[in-house]
Amino acid sequence: MNSVKRIATSLRIEKSRIVNWLFLFVFFPFAVFAQAPAIKHVIVIGVDGMSPDGIQKAKTPILDSILKVAAYSWKCEAVLPTSSSPNWASMIMGAGPDKHGVTSNAWQPHKQTIELECEGTKGNGKPSGMWPTVFGELRRQKPDTKIACFNDWLAFNRLFEKGVVNRQRDAILLQAASHHGYKGITRMASNYFKWKKPDFMFVHLDHVDHAGHHDGHGTQAYYDAVSVADEMIGRIINAVKASGELEHTVILITADHGGIGHGHGGDTPEERFVPWILTGTGVVNGELQVPVKTYDTAATLAYLLGIKAPDCWVGRPVIAAIAQ
Repeated sequence: MNSVKRIATSLRIEKSRIVNWLFLFVFFPFAVFAQAPAIKHVIVIGVDGMSPDGIQKAKTPILDSILKVAAYSWKCEAVLPTSSSPNWASMIMGAGPDKHGVTSNAWQPHKQTIELECEGTKGNGKPSGMWPTVFGELRRQKPDTKIACFNDWLAFNRLFEKGVVNRQRDAILLQAASHHGYKGITRMASNYFKWKKPDFMFVHLDHVDHAGHHDGHGTQAYYDAVSVADEMIGRIINAVKASGELEHTVILITADHGGIGHGHGGDTPEERFVPWILTGTGVVNGELQVPVKTYDTAATLAYLLGIKAPDCWVGRPVIAAIAQ
């Protein structure tokens, strides 16, 4: 009799285990993508032309301290061509140039060269005529959200839908002309976050790319420019601290492309691989062991911001970077 009871008990346990495993198998993939950790603010700091080599060889005390508590990859893969517009676009559009059509720095929203599978929405609710971005989707899905963009490269703001940000500022012209636009951009972004506390803020710094073109990637001048970027990142973080929102903020530091010699655009590892560093609330610590592509950034931002990625996006959230 005892043997019969033991067998029956064993069968019930096994049945329970099978049910649990089936539940995880069926529902866990959807649960993972259901909602992001409880965060209030997401900031992207994009440093044009900053390579992993630049961070690893320059004096970067701020980034060194961040890496100790961040989820990061030295091999986030840019799209081809490894030029600025295709990669900044892919980063915020969740797909590559074959989908969104931004194939060069000559691209303009009113000069689409391909038929788009899907289309974003302007701030006034009308079709944008361009591929949907994380800026536009955040505005469409969360109309009351506060969005800001501060760009050192004057051509950046053409890459997202019109009228979807609350505050957008270009670099001060005189500073931009002398490749010191990062100074005003950092100051404006820091002050805006300190006083307005936006839900999503994108900051673009351009001077490292200039150093790569003018002096060459891997030169001391290039590493010095990366050190300056490190200082600017520190200033933005200090502004977040001063706002009292550091514990509720996630920051992503990344780049559009690397470089080799005095240029970029090709498919060498030096040009193609960029840093991808995520830090803040709910982020795991350590080097990521999963592939990361630059168009995964948009999907990751959407996940963190609590919005649904458009079905036409190819990128997927880098869930391995986020504590579950």
